[in-house]
Amino acid sequence: MVYLQMRKRVEARPGQVLRVVDVTRLMAEKDADVLDQLPVARFTRDQGNYMVIEWMEVVRVIREHDSTLDIRGIGQPYTIVEQKAKTRVPAGLYVAIVWILLFIGSGLAIMNFHTDVSMKEVHQRIYYLLTGVHHPRPLLLQIPYSLGIGLGMVLFFNRLFKKKFNDEPSPLELEVFLYQENIDQYVIDHEKDKDRRKVPDGFS
Repeated sequence: MVYLQMRKRVEARPGQVLRVVDVTRLMAEKDADVLDQLPVARFTRDQGNYMVIEWMEVVRVIREHDSTLDIRGIGQPYTIVEQKAKTRVPAGLYVAIVWILLFIGSGLAIMNFHTDVSMKEVHQRIYYLLTGVHHPRPLLLQIPYSLGIGLGMVLFFNRLFKKKFNDEPSPLELEVFLYQENIDQYVIDHEKDKDRRKVPDGFS
């Protein structure tokens, strides 16, 4: 008896031979190590950035090795293979560039919003209603308001640097997850029917 569970997404280099262990989680009563090393496909450059390997392709490879095995599938019937990106720029530089862009962009967005809604005049009016005094810079309201924006963003995204306050996903994490799910579904719908893969023979 052999149980196969296809991995959801894996990374591979161009020219890499993908074996059973690379695209599945396999559990077998015997010869599991041998089955894990069976070659399934080669990821070539002309296939683009993605390739889809279906459960039946893995079954065919295992059947060719031993036709007496009883193979059972668990979970989704495919694995998405993504080309492993070559990062020439250090990750820290990427983080710094993204941080600067987000900082400037979010700052401009907040300032433009405050200008559109006349936030300064609103604070002046609220300060007058509370104290009866006209003040051009009501810092008593503006400072807590500014701190509240930062605290609100921290609570909204449920993260302060690497620390999360609880296990609930933040709205940004949910959006990224949904975006990745849509990409995966697109790849499955448009790539699995393209027979551009070459099943390797006699790889060491």
